[in-house]
Amino acid sequence: MIEKNTSDICNEKQFNAVFTEHSRELFNFMYYKTGDIDKSEDLVQDSFLKLWQNCNNVIFEKVKTFLYTIANNLFLDNIKHEKIVLQHRVLIEEELDNENPEYKLEEKEFKEKIEIALARLSEKQRVVFLMNRIDKLTYKEIAERLEISVKAVEKRMHNALLQLNSEIFSKR
Repeated sequence: MIEKNTSDICNEKQFNAVFTEHSRELFNFMYYKTGDIDKSEDLVQDSFLKLWQNCNNVIFEKVKTFLYTIANNLFLDNIKHEKIVLQHRVLIEEELDNENPEYKLEEKEFKEKIEIALARLSEKQRVVFLMNRIDKLTYKEIAERLEISVKAVEKRMHNALLQLNSEIFSKR
């Protein structure tokens, strides 16, 4: 049970009490939305992680609302990502059906170059690059999600693009 006389979510004991009180109900809510136990558990865990990361900014009386909002937003982001992946998969399959073998080989080699180049990026550069190019997030949205400045996002993206350009197009 949550102690009513203290409202410091950053206190580990208090945070554990919030987790105990809300985690099962939040899990059920996410399970009803996803129909997948593993996804639901991940969404609940990620929601509490966000709560812990933002414990100083969350008003104690709004903890439940915060958790549900974060879980729902994570769920919607996941759905959006799955749609994009599916769209790309369908496009790729359609293109593969209409291509000649030589083009398929060149495309495969080019994709391998891209994968290798992406793998060589630092984790910070890769995350920013993929969030912008795959998830279509603006620099401001990326900065908010990663809790860094827009300038830091710009610098990481600039360096990622320079490195990718150099590795993919200069080694022909």
